[in-house]
Order: sequence, then structure tokens, then C-alpha cells
Amino acid sequence: MKKQLSWKVGGQQGEGIDSAGEILSTALNRKGYYLYGYRHFSSRIKGGHSNTKIRISTKPVRSISDELDILVAFDQETIDLNAHELVKDGIILADAKFNPTIPEGISARLIAVPFTKIAEEVGMAQMKNMVAVGASIALLGIPVEAFKEVIEERFARKGQKVVDKNMDAIARGAAFVQTEMATLPDFKLEPSDGKQRLYMIGNDAIAFGALAAGARLMAAYPITPSSEIMEWLIKRLPEFGGTVVQTEDEIAAITMVIGANYGGVRALTASAGPGLSLMTEAIGLAGMTETPAVIVNTQRGGPSTGLPTKQEQSDVLAMLYSTHGEIPKIVIAPSTAEECFYDTIEAFNLAEEYQCPVIILSDLALSLGKQTVEPLDYDRIQIRRGKLVPLDEELPELANSELFPRYEFTEDGISRRVLPGTKYGLHHVTGVEHDQTGRPSESPINRKKMMDKRLSKLKNGINFPNPVHLDAKHEEADLLIIGFCSTRGTIAEAMERLEAEGLKVNHAHIRQILPFPTEIVAEQMKKAKKVLVVENNATGQLTSLIKMNVGMADKLVHFGKYDGNPFLPSEIYNQCKELLVHGHI
Repeated sequence: MKKQLSWKVGGQQGEGIDSAGEILSTALNRKGYYLYGYRHFSSRIKGGHSNTKIRISTKPVRSISDELDILVAFDQETIDLNAHELVKDGIILADAKFNPTIPEGISARLIAVPFTKIAEEVGMAQMKNMVAVGASIALLGIPVEAFKEVIEERFARKGQKVVDKNMDAIARGAAFVQTEMATLPDFKLEPSDGKQRLYMIGNDAIAFGALAAGARLMAAYPITPSSEIMEWLIKRLPEFGGTVVQTEDEIAAITMVIGANYGGVRALTASAGPGLSLMTEAIGLAGMTETPAVIVNTQRGGPSTGLPTKQEQSDVLAMLYSTHGEIPKIVIAPSTAEECFYDTIEAFNLAEEYQCPVIILSDLALSLGKQTVEPLDYDRIQIRRGKLVPLDEELPELANSELFPRYEFTEDGISRRVLPGTKYGLHHVTGVEHDQTGRPSESPINRKKMMDKRLSKLKNGINFPNPVHLDAKHEEADLLIIGFCSTRGTIAEAMERLEAEGLKVNHAHIRQILPFPTEIVAEQMKKAKKVLVVENNATGQLTSLIKMNVGMADKLVHFGKYDGNPFLPSEIYNQCKELLVHGHI
């Protein structure tokens, strides 16, 4: 029996690939298995190769696997593109309809299953994906009954007849493969602990975090891979008195968010690289007017339209420096679905405490990759609104023509903030340079003081927990691996392999990009002979950021991948071995 294995289904986009993976993984999640899933999909609505790869384990898993145990193929292209991942004696379950063949050099076992024919017998050719699910669970040793609840939830609105047909399709697929079981390798899964856990993508966790943080408005324009945040909140925000507005473009979205936050409503927008490019001027407006704003950037392949449905981490420097002029800005980068939830809550707190824009930096693999999540701790949720003056607090009466000092010079650079309508809180708001009451001013003395005031907000760091996730048990390490966002689990798995070979490896995963956690990173770099920076980009953006803030450039080695695919554990392991054994990459 297997403690873990990897399963993949592939075919043309629109053939029910996602549904097959979703139904299989949801049922396995409810049986208590740990899962990590990644979708490879085309940037068109229908057609083009698509696949979903799911790792199933009795222990926590945080990355996709190098190898593949079972491949479900709806066309020959799926076999040709993916069979090289199969382990020796792996299984290919392929639709008999297209007369499948195994590429030369692949030592897998091919089972031609009449997916389409069985589905047509049940009543609908589209149900071939459910036949494939049935064939798969026969190999895994999972009973058909484990899918009843999931199928009912998914198809109940279409009527009991549709539910019954889908269950019949699963049962027939399982029965067909069971006749072959005596001659097949053992792919049955060991029993799980049976505990109930969440199973979610990073985008859903971000959306849930925004709701828990008290956000009541989302303004956004749909764009891959951020759209699920909007879709999740469309369904749930109205239940709590909130709303989602689909704006005409990203410029309208960010300005609407700034207006809502100025009015005291916690609001957010979410987009990807192209959308963030359009928002940059307005982000500067939030910085100049010292208005809170939470912005989510789900990075994807660029530049321009680039690779809309593929993995990349190439927006780092853009998030730090794209706004013209200089403003205080916070950029945080969660690395797991749990962190997506908690960090989003913190983003709203930080935005109000420091009265500046906060960018949550995700990437496609984290935003759309689905993973097991332990039950969330709602006692950890705190709402901190900083120096926001309560509506019931009496402010000093203003003399004729006087205004409230909204941008008052303070020791920490943060001024009291009032909501519109607050008695004696009248002040001016403008995107041009201004004095303490908001009135426009071009005085050189005032200009310098105002710039110093705004920029001083972050000079002593920020109130963000765990800015660097550390797995650093060695005081003297052969190697330090640094990453951010979705690479955390992949790096951790590569580390396990290196440690098993007697190598001393530490890991620092950066969760706070701006202000940069210089002291923590410097301390870890001093302990290591070499430092490998793992990032999904070509130019070494995080590597450059470390050089700028920490130095020690002679220790740094950039390891980039920018072909649209996430890192595999073996790729990081091999690069580390090359560096440690041969001293170069």
C-alpha cells in the first residue's frame, strides 16, 4: 500500500479535466488525506492541452511531486506530453476511443478504458470524466460510496437523475478496472487519519481573510489568476452587508477602493501584473493622501499579456518601485494558503495603522494551487484601525477658516485620521503636495518636512508577525536557500533530501518584501557558505533586492525558472548539489 502517490488527468480544455480533479480530490480530502493540486491550463476558453496534477498523502504535502504514478488521458497528446513523468510500472488509464499508444522508452502499463463508450451507455458522453474518476479510485482502493456526498452537492441542482447517472458512471469505471486489478502493481492508499481539514486555493483564502478582516467592498476587474477572489466575495460579501463592484477597468477599481477607505470602509482590489501596471498612479495617490488601500497582485507570466495562465514571480521590483515619486508602501508575500488568510487580515490592519497602500504579493501557483489547510484559528483575528478618530470622540472646535490638521507632523509620521462628517474634522484632500491641513503648498521647507513625515512611517519597521519564515537549525550551514511565495514547500522538500545526505542546509522564506527584513536575512546569510535564491524570473529580482539591502553579493547565486512552470523539488535539489559539490551552477 502507498503512503503517497501522484495522479494526473489530462485532455483538451473543456473536456471536464478540472471537474474530474476537483471531485476526486474533494472526496479524498473528506476521507482525511492530505492533498496538493496544480492546474496546467490554456489561456483560451476551449481547446488546448490542459491537465490537473494532484499529490495524495497520509502526511502533509506542500508541493507538486517530481514523478507521477497514475496518468488519466483523454487524448494521445496527454500521453505524449506527460508520460515521461511516470514512475517505473506506473499506470496510464486512457480512453480506448483514440487507440492509445505508449511512447518509446516509457515503461508504464497502459490500460485502455472505454471512457466515452461507458459514458454514452450511462446517458451522456460528457460523463467520461466521471468514468475516469471511477477507474482511478479502483486503483486507489477507494470505495464508490465515498463520492456520493460530493456528487450530490455538485449536481443536486440538476436533479436526482443527473446525480444517479454520475454515480453510475463512477461505478462502471471502477468495475471495468477492477477486472484488471490482479495483474497490476499495488497502488492502494494506506488509510488516512480521517480528520476533517479544509481544502482550498490561495485565492479563496485571501478572499476569506478579507471578509474576516471586516472588508465590505471589493472593486475589481476580472483577470487571471486573481478572478477567484472576486468570485468568492461576490457570493459571500452581501451576506455581511458588503458588495463587489466589477469596474470598467483597474484604474476605476483602485480609485474606488481609495474612496471607500477614505470614507472608513475597509476595501480591497485584486489583479495581476497588467492590472497593477494600470493602478500605479492611483497607488501613488493613496500614498500622498495617506489613505489605506489593500491591493492583491497574483503574479503571472509577463510582460504584456505574456502567459496569463502560467507561473512567474517577476513583479517584485515593480511592486516596490513602479509608482512615480516616493511614498511609504508595504509589500507582504504569503507562502501558504493559511498565510494567505492570516496575512490578508494583517494587510488591512497595516494599511490603517500606517495609512498607506499595502500590496499582498501572491503568484499563480499559490493563488490557484489547491492544498490541504488545517482548521483556521479565528481567535487569532484582530482588527486594528490605528489612529482613526472614533465618530463619538469630540474634536476641538475650529475657528473661522481653520481646518483639521489631518496631516499633522508627528513623531512617528502617522497623523490622526478622521472620517467624512466628523464634527470639526474638516480638512482638504489633494494629490498635490500640501500642508498639515491638506491645503496645497509648494514651499520647499514644507515639501521636505512632508516627505520626511510620510517616509518616516516605516523607518522603524512594521508590526508584521514573522517577516521571514525560518527553517534554520544549523549555526554553520553549507547552504542557505532563500525564496518567497509558492516555492516554500518545494524548497522544504529539496532540503529534506539534501539533509538526508548529510548536508547542512538552512531555509529563509521572505514574507515581508517591503520594508525589507535586512537584519534577519543578514544573520542567516552570515551562517552560510553559499546562498541560493530560488525565484520564478529571469533577472534575479529578489537576488538584486538582497544585494541592495544586505550585501554579501559574493555568496549569492540566483536560480531562476521562467518557462511558465513552477519549480519541482528535484530541480532545486539538483541545483543545490551542483553548487555544493562542484562549487558552481
